[in-house]
This record gives sequence, C-alpha cells and structure tokens, in this order.
Amino acid sequence: MAAPDPGRWGECGSRQPGRLGARSGQEPGTVLGAVGIMELVYVCEWENWAKNTYCPSLPLACAWSCRNLIAFTTDLRNDDQDLTHMIHILDTEHPWEVHSVNSGHSEAITCLEWDQSGSRLLSADADGHIKCWSMADHLANSWESSVGSQVEGDSIVALSWLHNGVKLALHVEKSGASSFGEKFSRVKFSPSLTLFGGKPMEGWIAVTVSGLVTVSLLKPSGQVLTSTESLCRLRGRVALADIAFTGGGNIVVAAADGSSASPVKFYKVCVSVVSEKCRIDTEILPSLFMRCTTDPNRKDRFPAITHLKFLARDMSEQVLLCASSQTSSLVECWSLRKEGLPVNNIFQQISPVVGDKQPMILKWRILSATNDLDRVSAVALPKLPISLTNTDLKVASETQFYPGLGLVLAFQDGSVQMVHRLSLQTMAAFYSSTPRSLDEPALKRPRTTGPAVHFKAMQLSWTSLALVGIDNHGKLSMLRISPSLGHPLEPKLALQHLLFLLEYCMVTGYDWWDILLHVQPGMVQSLVERLHEEYTRQKPALQQVLSTRILAMKASLCKLSPCTVARVCDYHTKLFLMAITSTLKSLLRPHFLNTPDKSPGDRLAEICAKITDVDIDKVMINLKTEEFVLDMNTLQALQQLLQWVGDFVLYLLVSLPNQGSPLRPGHSFLRDGTSLGTLRELMVVIRIWGLLKPSCLPVYTATSDTQDSMSLLFRLLTKLWICCETLCPLAVMRAQPVNPMRAWWMSAVCCPASCWCPAWTGFLPATAWSAACNPNSPCACASAGHLLCQATPPLCSWMALPGPLASQRSTTSGGCTWALTQLRSVKPAPGVAVSPC
Repeated sequence: MAAPDPGRWGECGSRQPGRLGARSGQEPGTVLGAVGIMELVYVCEWENWAKNTYCPSLPLACAWSCRNLIAFTTDLRNDDQDLTHMIHILDTEHPWEVHSVNSGHSEAITCLEWDQSGSRLLSADADGHIKCWSMADHLANSWESSVGSQVEGDSIVALSWLHNGVKLALHVEKSGASSFGEKFSRVKFSPSLTLFGGKPMEGWIAVTVSGLVTVSLLKPSGQVLTSTESLCRLRGRVALADIAFTGGGNIVVAAADGSSASPVKFYKVCVSVVSEKCRIDTEILPSLFMRCTTDPNRKDRFPAITHLKFLARDMSEQVLLCASSQTSSLVECWSLRKEGLPVNNIFQQISPVVGDKQPMILKWRILSATNDLDRVSAVALPKLPISLTNTDLKVASETQFYPGLGLVLAFQDGSVQMVHRLSLQTMAAFYSSTPRSLDEPALKRPRTTGPAVHFKAMQLSWTSLALVGIDNHGKLSMLRISPSLGHPLEPKLALQHLLFLLEYCMVTGYDWWDILLHVQPGMVQSLVERLHEEYTRQKPALQQVLSTRILAMKASLCKLSPCTVARVCDYHTKLFLMAITSTLKSLLRPHFLNTPDKSPGDRLAEICAKITDVDIDKVMINLKTEEFVLDMNTLQALQQLLQWVGDFVLYLLVSLPNQGSPLRPGHSFLRDGTSLGTLRELMVVIRIWGLLKPSCLPVYTATSDTQDSMSLLFRLLTKLWICCETLCPLAVMRAQPVNPMRAWWMSAVCCPASCWCPAWTGFLPATAWSAACNPNSPCACASAGHLLCQATPPLCSWMALPGPLASQRSTTSGGCTWALTQLRSVKPAPGVAVSPC
C-alpha cells in the first residue's frame, strides 16, 4: 500500500459503508521526531458515510484490553438528528473487522474500562447509568449486557474495576535468570474486597459529577449489591477524577472541580460487606494546589485543570496534573511522601516521648514540571508494572530497557510526544505534519487557519510498545513505539528485551501482538529457540500451565518469517491435539469417587508410557475399563473428534517417507515423542469406546473386511514412538532423519498380506530401503540405476530402472537417493486401508 500523506492521518480504499478501513504505515522518516522513534502502523476511518451520519462522541472514550482489543465510542446521527451512542470493538491484529454495539445509553458515554482478563467491559454515561458487557460464547464479535447499576441523573466522571490483588513486578536486571519467578515476582497486594477464603470479590467503583462515589459488587449468585456515598460531608462539583488502589486494599480517589485555583482533593475509600449490604467509608487525605497557580507570573495563564491521572492504577502516591488555557498547557508530576513534623522545643521538654520519635505526616511534593506547551488534548499512561523508585530507574538506565518508563501527551497541533514519567523530559516524538524543533517556543509557532487533526483520546498497549489514538474526526491511528526509543542497541540486547517481554506475556496471559510489531524476520528463529529453552528450564507444573501459550506464541512468531512459516501448521495442530486430549480425558471418571488414587487420565498416561507393547489389546487389559464408560449419545457426539485423531495418525504414518523435508506439514510430529505418546493414549481410548459403541470409531475404507485398522495403526504408531523416545534421541534423529521411518517401514513392508501401501510423494535413501526390505528379497543397493518396488506380498521384489525415470535428491545423510515409483498396473494388496479424507 502507498504511504499516507504525512500531513494527514491517512485514508483508506473503498469498503462497505459504515465499516472501518485500515491502511499500512508511512514511509520511513516521515514521522520521526528529533529525539526518538514513533512510527505509524495503520489508520482506520469510517468510509462512504455522510458527514452528518457518524461523529466523534463528546467526550470521546477509549480503552485497550490485555487481549489487545480496543473499545471506543462514536455517535450515530439519524435523519431526525437523534444520536445513537455506539461502542466499537476492534481487534488490533485485524483492524478491518470492527464489531459495533448499540450501547443503549441515553446520554453520551463518558467512560470505558476493561477488566483484568480483557473479557468484560464497563461503560458509563452522563446520566449515571453503568453497564457491564461480556463476551457471548467467548466470541470477540458478540457482546451482551446482563448487569449494571445507576446513579440517576448524575454523570459518571471516573470508573474502575475493583482490584483483584494480583500485581507483578518486573525485574529487568534479572532477565538472564533461568526461573520465571525471579524475573517476575508477585507483589504483596490486597484485593479491594474478599469473599470467604480470601477470594477477591468482583465489582466496580465510580465517581459522579456531584461528588458521590458508588460501588457495585457482583456476588457469585449473580446478584448485584450497590451502595452510594458522598466523598465528604460538604459535597461539591467534580469535573475530573481518577481512581487508584493501595496495597492494603483501600481505594484512593483524586478529584478536582476543573479550576486551577481550587485544590485537587484526595479521598480514601474503604468498601466492606455488612449484613449482606455494601458499606462505603470515606476519609479525607492531604490535598494540593498546582504550582503554576502559586507562581505570580503564571497564576492566571492556566485557569483550568484539564487532565488528572494517577501514574499507575496500583500506585496512589504519584499523580499527573495538566493545567491549560485556550492555546497552551503545563504538566506537573506530584508525589505523596511521609515527612517529619517539626515540634517546638517547649513541647519536647514537656513530653520527652515526642522528642524521641518525630511525628510523621503525609505531604504532596512536586517532582517535576514542564515549560509552556501547546494545549494538551489527550494523555496516555503506561500499564507495564515498572517501579518508579530511584534504584529501579537506575537499573532501567543501565540495562537500556525503556518500555514502560514514559507517558504520552497529544497536542492540539497534531503532534504526539512521549515524556519520562517522573522527569517529564521528552523521550520520543511523532508529528502528523512537518516536524518542528522541540526547542521552538509554542507561542512562536505559526497557527493554522483551521483546527488541526489531533488525538482526543489515547491508550498505550500493555507492554508500552504500541499506541492507539482517536482523533477529532473519528479516525483511529495505530503507532508503534520503538523499544529502544532511538537509542543504539546491540542486536543481542534488543533480542533479549523482546524475549523478556514475550516471557512476561506468557506468564501473565496477555496478548503479544504489539511485541510482534518490532520482530524482524531474522529474529524469529533465535526468538523461538530461546523461548523454548527458557520454557524447558521451568518446573514441570509451570510448563503444563504454559504449554498452550508457548505454542500459540511460537506460531505467531513463525508467521513473520518465510523460513519458519511452514511450522505454523504444526503448532496449530498441536494446540488442537491438546484441546482434544483434555476434552476426552475430562470425560473419564473414577469408578469410586473417594479414591485417593490418580485420575483416570493420569493413569492412562502412566500405563501407556510404561507398556511399550505394540498390541493395543495388551495395553487395554491394564486399564480399569469401567472408568471409560460413557453415555451412548455422548460417544456418538464425539465421533468427529475421534475421526480427526484417526485421520491424523494415518497422515503422520503416510508422511514418513517425506520426513526429511521440514516444509511438509507434520514434520515436527515425527520427532516429538510427547505428541506421539499422546496419540497412543487417544488410540487406546478410542479402542475402548469403540467396543462400547462401534459407530463412534473412525471410518476407513479398506479392501479387506478382516483388516483391524485400529490395531495396525497403533502398532505402527508405537514403533515410531519407541524410536523417538528410546532408540533415537532428538540430536541423533537430526543427524539421521531416516531412523523413525525405518522402524515403521520394517513393520509395514514385511507384514505378510496386510501391508499398507500409501501413495508416496517424496524420496527415500537407498540405505533405508535395503534395511527395511525382507532379507530374502532380491533387492540390493547399487551405485547406478534405480529400484522399483513391485509391491508383491509377502516378499518385495525390485526392478532396476534407468536413471532418467527417477530423479535424484540429496539428503541430510548424504549419498545417492532413490525414488520410489508405483507401477500403474499394480493393484492394492489385500488389506490396504485409505482414510476417507
């Protein structure tokens, strides 16, 4: 796609009316600031719509979930000029697919907030109504609102889910440690409210424009407990508010009336349940005045407070304030600290105890402030849990790990800047028009005749490597933020930082799409290998928990390089195999419910791993078949899953002659003893269920009615599994890729009157054929000519063919290769079985 005009946010091609279109990033260098790198990835806009149909909602709300789903609002105007308030859900990986929901709110939507799992969304409006949206059937394009609360006629200015007590700390200096527990430690943090047994209680808290705080609690029964209380006895107007949480389980609310001459007030909110009713207790905390209002030279220049944000959701000690005029803004960062209260000497003499221990008070201290800026239109704060102590900031500087250290400011002139969270110094910049010097005073910059396109709402991703903004025309822009922020990094160090963030997403379960924006094709192989190495270092219990996540992560990484794209199919197949295995094993029930023994699924895995017999019936007799008894209707409903397992086993066995080619799907399974062992377990389960209900068995087309396809498949699969597990370790198999095939072919070819002859599409070394054929057959290896198998049971007879009739191909084992060509006149031998797929 052609790059959009640097002076605009971009346009899209023609699409369906009322949908969002997407466009790829700009040309390199058109969006680079002087001190950092922020690049445009794509722009989405509403296409083919009348200008009076869609319009940005005021105020514009936007939220980014840990699943990389973005929710934002617009208003839809009909012919009667009535507004419908819409909520749009967008997947960042597929921005052309947007699901729009009629919110049902009667007034403008003021707040959107995702929960920690990214599966539920809160929306609040200017009439005091709050709705909780959840996925229907776990689908991102299907949403429903079943519960909610309201404060009639009172606009909601701040909204948040209650804290669940889960908080991680990132230790960048330990990124080379082997254990994930050393890299990502659990921080002691109490939930806002707990149920019996310490389980966190779900719910949300909101602040209204009239100074009320409302809390809604979701009971396990589905009932909603709601309570409303005033923030203080003397209620006042609240134009801006934000919510944060403390480690002790309390909630802190910051509120301002919008005037810079008024103080910014802070309140502590405690939530409890007494006699099945929600109770709210509030307490006033120290307040502050912005420094710009105490400076005589600036006292009247910034009359309004336009932005009020805690620097982190679980960090109530640091707050960001922005005061603005019509054309300019000023940003200040404040911190709450404990300070000693000086005591007069007279009181120290009266009470010596006071003199021994100085009284402590909480006091707000300013950390940093900016010079005059263009008017700030939006603020985005990082969600990456980087601690902001001086020690941690020094470690981040030494390790050159920059994600999570900056917040983003958008200005009305269309520019975007990332500044340090504490010092407020510029770290990176993005310009929607011609770049201008950052040192140039804002008042001297030429003003445009009309309002510039600028962001009205912004959100940073959960790893701070991507930024989304909604502008005043309703367009959505996605920017990627360089992890190095323009600093020169060694390739090894850059790779280590990306690996560290991928591990963080693996541990937390967050989506990693924003990290993939910075992965180059040459990094994929190294990232996959190092990710697997770090995974194998973890404890078995943790590996089991992370098994599906690492497969999905490997699949998404391999899509980025043409050299590894062939592996994607195998990773997805392993995910599907794991899902089928867990589903089928979950249906097994112990014969006695109070037995302290292992679960039926664990016993099945243990017995199949211990017994290496190729006879499936001999494996079955060691199992408690009563644990496999299911309802007949359930068994019949599972037939399609059982058919997939049988077809996949047959496909793997047929693919053995091509196992030297990594481009063929299923290549990694032939060397994966764990997956082959899982397939053996499923074959045993299918065999038992087939005895209960034969119609649930996989269906094969065979030339002989006496052929036991399941038994033969299990025998061949066991041969391959034994070769992978014991006879041929992974390192040896890489050097000798024909060994698994040889173990199978010795059983298939030499099996009297019942050998399976699949249609070969690949090539096989002659050494494999000479080792696999019956010793009594006349076949032999020769340095010239090629051999053709006549497929005449019970012995294999070979015929020399001229060289031009078969092609040669090198293999990893070296030497001449031999092509197997079937004669068209040869008919299938008795017992040949072919899958219907």
